Amino acid sequence: MSNRYFFILTALPTLPDLGEAPPMDLREFRQLTCEEAQAAAMVDAVLLEQDLLSREAVLAGEIEQADGVVLTNEQVAGDEPLPEFLTGPADRQHRVAADAMWEAYYRYVRRSAAKYNSPFLREWTGFEVTLRNALAEERANKLGLDVHDYLIADDLVDETESMTEAVSAWAEAPDPLSALKVLDQRRRQWLEEHSRYFTFAVDELLAYARELVLVNRWHVLEQKMSNDQ
Repeated sequence: MSNRYFFILTALPTLPDLGEAPPMDLREFRQLTCEEAQAAAMVDAVLLEQDLLSREAVLAGEIEQADGVVLTNEQVAGDEPLPEFLTGPADRQHRVAADAMWEAYYRYVRRSAAKYNSPFLREWTGFEVTLRNALAEERANKLGLDVHDYLIADDLVDETESMTEAVSAWAEAPDPLSALKVLDQRRRQWLEEHSRYFTFAVDELLAYARELVLVNRWHVLEQKMSNDQ
């Protein structure tokens, strides 16, 4: 156990429900671990997901701009290339171009899990890939497409995770935002089950980082909905 993690974790505030104001933004949280090289590398691996989602939203025209947390603002905007570990040769061709980036990302996180001996990162990548592929399978089946064209990193799938209930609720949601909330609530449930509370180890810090991503994401979405009304 690191005393540094102990003091950070005991000082961190409780996170609110999705949609409520977070106690800090992601850049502020990142600064808490910047002096611990190993923890900082693992935290960055978790926070990077939000940058990649922001980048997709900017490139798709869903939002005008977004500030990077791990990536530079220029990388998030698509004006500078992504790091090589996100753009290197893929194991196979992907029908959706962005899938190659996401596969590279999850493989990077899985390598980080092995490098730093992090059960949380290993289990989290398994959960996220399993959920992503379950959604891809549902979409492909509904559209009569070849499922295998839309799966990523299927060797990372966690066969112990059942996504049936989450995928059904997602498919039955009345609108895209409600569907996303179904998925993020499932993600938060998973975090509650894997957060290793009171271990004061780095994996507990990583779980908090991931949960903070979700809370920040939904606060931004709620603000955007209020402004659009």
